[in-house]
Amino acid sequence: MNLIKELIYRKILFRGNDAEFCRHLGAKVGKRTLIKTRPSELLGSEPYLVEIGDHVEITSGVRFITHDGGVWVLRDQNPEVDVFGKIVIGDNVFIGFNAILMPGVVVGDNCIIGAGSVVTKSVPSNSVVAGVPAKIIRRIDEYKISSLEKSLGTKNLSPREKRKYLIAHFSEGE
Repeated sequence: MNLIKELIYRKILFRGNDAEFCRHLGAKVGKRTLIKTRPSELLGSEPYLVEIGDHVEITSGVRFITHDGGVWVLRDQNPEVDVFGKIVIGDNVFIGFNAILMPGVVVGDNCIIGAGSVVTKSVPSNSVVAGVPAKIIRRIDEYKISSLEKSLGTKNLSPREKRKYLIAHFSEGE
């Protein structure tokens, strides 16, 4: 889909609701899902092979690759070769900036995919994965403990209050 047509669809017909636009393209998308990547870039050429659960955040630059383009080098001798795989994302998942998920990957519930990760294998529920290729780096309960210990509690501050607090907080150590 060309960029102009996609922008018209996203902004006028779907009022900026990218989850709804992904559904329009053929993906299954659950409730309370936040998509911060252009749907045509996220879903690629086979959006109907993508299932996204409830309460999922997909950040900027994420790509779901549902086919193996490398088979192009085999086509002279095997003109009909094509390899595809579904991508299934469970509930309560965060997918970080510029992550890539490859064909056939299933991400379980309560998972975090680290920024820049290339996910080549399925991810069990309650896992935090990162890297190239992505590997389990901890369980979600370990991540929770660590995050709560480091939390600065700024989520409900106004942008001005947050800025002031963070500048003061990080200036103390200098």
